Amino acid sequence: MTEQIVPDTEHRGLVERLPQLPRDLAQLARFDRPIGWWLLFWPCVFGVWLTGAGWQLPLLGWLLLGAVAMRGAGCVYNDIVDADLDKKVARTAARPVASGRISKKLAWGWLFTLCLIGLIVLLQLRLEAQIVALASLAMVAAYPFMKRITWWPQAWLGMVFNWGVLVGWTQLRWDNWDVLTCIYAGCICWVIGFDTIYALQDREDDALVGIKSSALRMGEKVHAGVGGFYAATIGLWGLGIWLYRPQWIALAALLPVALHLLWQVSTLDPEDPANPLERFRSNRWAGALMAAACFVVGNA
Repeated sequence: MTEQIVPDTEHRGLVERLPQLPRDLAQLARFDRPIGWWLLFWPCVFGVWLTGAGWQLPLLGWLLLGAVAMRGAGCVYNDIVDADLDKKVARTAARPVASGRISKKLAWGWLFTLCLIGLIVLLQLRLEAQIVALASLAMVAAYPFMKRITWWPQAWLGMVFNWGVLVGWTQLRWDNWDVLTCIYAGCICWVIGFDTIYALQDREDDALVGIKSSALRMGEKVHAGVGGFYAATIGLWGLGIWLYRPQWIALAALLPVALHLLWQVSTLDPEDPANPLERFRSNRWAGALMAAACFVVGNA
């Protein structure tokens, strides 16, 4: 059965113990790779904690459920759209739809189920936050096609993946849009950086089948490119925090996440197959450090 488990799964043993159909559905929604929903969830936390409204644990619980469900729905949709391309890439050829183990009809049904869970979460939010959340749907639907038309699909992913910043913030307040804009823009740069690292795994296959990515665009300058986007991340986050709380001590809250991103770039080895995936996954800790900074700045 191991050939039916994607190479970068994080829960190989757990997934392998499931019966075939539940295993395929779990893989299709990437439940075996929680890094995705962590990276979708952390921006929600940024938006909530920076408002200064305290822990807001019930709200964060709903947003976590929404992140898991909607990340899963996005992956199912992506695999339906990209089935023909996935067949041509070694890392993705074993995915349930690409391999034929799950029909597109069943995949659409699974997508609908996950969206129903997302709808339940949406109904827990106030109207303003609901409208903001729904405004992202067109961008989500367009994302799988970006890799066919631009070298920077990671930028589009950044706009989509960080929408939770806007949702979390507007659930609790409706002001300081300059602050929110800077934090959101910094999050986009963060995603471009870490998803470029992730895309290093597929450079050869992507080039052969015509898939575009920032990793291919940067070529041999990937260290400088990722470093530049991470520097922009910290700069924009810092500007947002300064606009919100113009104190040098507030900026110091960003030091741990800045050092973590510096570690990623300085230890990145594109030629080591395991290294980019490890650096990519470490962004769950980058998100946690930024979330802590937002709590400190928002609630100090």
